Amino acid sequence: MQIANTVTLVTGGASGLGQATVRTLVAGGGRAMILDRPDSAGETLVAELGDRVAYAPADVTDEAQVAAAVAGTVERFGVLNAAVNCAGVGIAVRTVTREGAHSLGLFTKVIQVNLIGTFNVIRLAAAQMAKNTPNEEGERGVIVNTASVAAFDGQIGQAAYSASKGGVVGMTLPIARDLASLGIRVLTIAPGTFDTPMLAMAPDSIRQALAAQIPFPSRLGRPAEFAALVRHIFENVMLNGETIRLDGAIRMAPK
Repeated sequence: MQIANTVTLVTGGASGLGQATVRTLVAGGGRAMILDRPDSAGETLVAELGDRVAYAPADVTDEAQVAAAVAGTVERFGVLNAAVNCAGVGIAVRTVTREGAHSLGLFTKVIQVNLIGTFNVIRLAAAQMAKNTPNEEGERGVIVNTASVAAFDGQIGQAAYSASKGGVVGMTLPIARDLASLGIRVLTIAPGTFDTPMLAMAPDSIRQALAAQIPFPSRLGRPAEFAALVRHIFENVMLNGETIRLDGAIRMAPK
């Protein structure tokens, strides 16, 4: 699937990895619907990038809101060819702390947003893509999810986050198999330590320490590098059902 003239729904598209993806898609001649929280910078990004971009304020865990965003994408651009799931949240809490047991509510929230929210978007976007006329390769759509290296080597305090991202990894292949007969590919990217707004809040000393753990290149990943992989996934039809680590060969230490 070529980027040019492709219409993509990007969750978490107003900042970080999602925003970089939107910019890359638009630069390549594509169009994008940003699905992000009502308090995000979605409208600001639309004002900057123009009429090849639209914004649907929504919560990925809300069935009606995501369904409306999918329908709004088709209404605005005429079709939905792809979805990129970048929306997510993270916390750092040990299973047992001095205050007691890990909050079940916090654990549930992370699973709800990162895992259930991702599946919510996948199922609704795929149902729409199934209506597309297949291209010369028989392809009707592409879905790219965002996991994390924490799915494989989660650190202290990452029980909820690792569980949520591990779930995304675990459902990638079966969903790809589910959707194969429809000509819809499904892949997941597992980024390492990237320079996103969430990490920007950390002190510079912590950012430098994180960068030093990466074998090569010994720096934080750039959102544009994530977006470049999304583009390659779109354009390489043989990629399907796989989780790709994008991490500079890092393997996270316990803390």
